[in-house]
Amino acid sequence: MHTLRYYERAGLVLTPVDRTASGRRRYHQLDLDWIYICTRLRTTGMPIQTIRRYAELVAAGNGNEPERIALMEAHRGEVVAKLAEIQENLALIDRKLDIYRGRIAIADHDFPAHPS
Repeated sequence: MHTLRYYERAGLVLTPVDRTASGRRRYHQLDLDWIYICTRLRTTGMPIQTIRRYAELVAAGNGNEPERIALMEAHRGEVVAKLAEIQENLALIDRKLDIYRGRIAIADHDFPAHPS
């Protein structure tokens, strides 16, 4: 619920949020689907300002697909670069693990356990 309100305050909700007679927010599936998209984009590192621009394009309707494509392609490039960096970091971690496991294997062979 906190996420929904956050995106609503940030101006990222596409349609006005319905309210019950008691004033409670009533989100529709379309709202939830849209917030899911926004949270996924945010998780990939897309800045709120860029998500807001994307929301404006979506709210404007059809006809601005080239702008949407440009926005998504630019962000995709950033995500691909981050992914490559993460893969390099993971490779480093794997190399270190191999070194430490190798040391343990050598130590086990150099110093056999004494029978009790």
